[in-house]
Amino acid sequence: MTPSFETLDPATVGEYEKAYVLHTWSAQKGYKPFCIAGGEGCYFWDDRGKKYLDFASQLINVNAGHQHPRIVQAIKDQADRLCYVIPKAANDQRALLARMLVELAPGDMSKAFFVTGGGVANENALKIARTLTGRLKVIARFRSYHGGTYGASSVTGDPRHRVAEPGVPGTLRVWDPFCYRCFFKMEYPRCGVYCAEAIRKLIEVEGPETVAAIIVEPITGSNCRIVPPDGYMQRLRQICDDYGMLLIFDEVMTGFGRTGEWFAANHWDVVPDIMTLSKGINSGALPLGAVLVRKKIADYFEDNFFYAGLTQFGNPIACAAGVAAIQVYKEENLIENSRELGVYLLERLEDIKKKHPSVGDVRGKGLFATVELVKDRETREPLIPWTVEHYEHKHPLMQALLGRLKEEGLYAYARWNMLMICPPLCITREELAWGLERIDDALALADEYVAGS
Repeated sequence: MTPSFETLDPATVGEYEKAYVLHTWSAQKGYKPFCIAGGEGCYFWDDRGKKYLDFASQLINVNAGHQHPRIVQAIKDQADRLCYVIPKAANDQRALLARMLVELAPGDMSKAFFVTGGGVANENALKIARTLTGRLKVIARFRSYHGGTYGASSVTGDPRHRVAEPGVPGTLRVWDPFCYRCFFKMEYPRCGVYCAEAIRKLIEVEGPETVAAIIVEPITGSNCRIVPPDGYMQRLRQICDDYGMLLIFDEVMTGFGRTGEWFAANHWDVVPDIMTLSKGINSGALPLGAVLVRKKIADYFEDNFFYAGLTQFGNPIACAAGVAAIQVYKEENLIENSRELGVYLLERLEDIKKKHPSVGDVRGKGLFATVELVKDRETREPLIPWTVEHYEHKHPLMQALLGRLKEEGLYAYARWNMLMICPPLCITREELAWGLERIDDALALADEYVAGS
């Protein structure tokens, strides 16, 4: 019997979405349906056939590009074989993916625990850290996002954490290594990386015996694309070692070539104790995440009960997509492409910055960058304040800017006063240049806004 596959006409898709779907991070009344009908490589198209160059990799997860044939075929093949196994059962795709992840990861990462996404990965990383150390408190940063689940929201620093308040007890927040907007009014390198040393001071006040871990995004994702200065990550590693704490790297966005290395940790030769992964793990094809742990943590659970699990632990189809995605990243040299084009991207952004008074800063690594818009370059006053209000209510300028790009066939996304640039890793130099030309032209809107304000 041929299975049925029901589809809806475009008008009905939008009608159903508004009527029956509770959409993420938005007031439902303002939701405007945008139906994506298909995609290939760095492009997707809407229900009317209009094609867009995807400068957001959807949500920084379609690293290998849309509908990569090898990933799609791996999903089909595994679906024909076996769709599901219970967590206690062994499965070849889960086993193979775990080995591949451990071998790719920095240092002595030893085992992988599989979950369904980034937030759940961070939930379990926190649980492991608290179990292993017997301590409650976790240090996180203000400009961070670690997921929408309860525990992950509790250690998130940006305004989205407020929905989980009072949250899981024990979160301590520190200021970020944000050199462009140094919260300590210092200047690198004369500062001696004080933002890291301030963490040491916090630990001493709180009591080292109470702090389990530090959790950071090596390069922040949704919150400003903060690239830490040299020495910061190494200092975090030393602080954790000094106080018997664990270092957790949230590599949900930065993993799998996004920053020009397999993992952002490689930029600083720092090995975290726990690393959380998702998004690019199978190029966004199916829900999947992982928690990687070093050997000392894996050894602890040889004799101590591991209180964690979920029904879709290492789903075979999701893992098969992960195996295929890693093979694609390797064989198509996508990590190298991200690294090489990342250099070109930053050079072009610097050129764009010189042309537009509304551009205060450009920064990033690999194909993971941002353009920060300001009212005044000298004062660095942000064009849009980093507040709850301006997260919930999108600024009309950013809406106009994204709308102009969309009209031109470029799909991008923005947060507060940051225009994010993170295309699929398979993008060509010519495609990247075309997209940057559209951004260059559209930034005239921001210049006009600044001149008139």
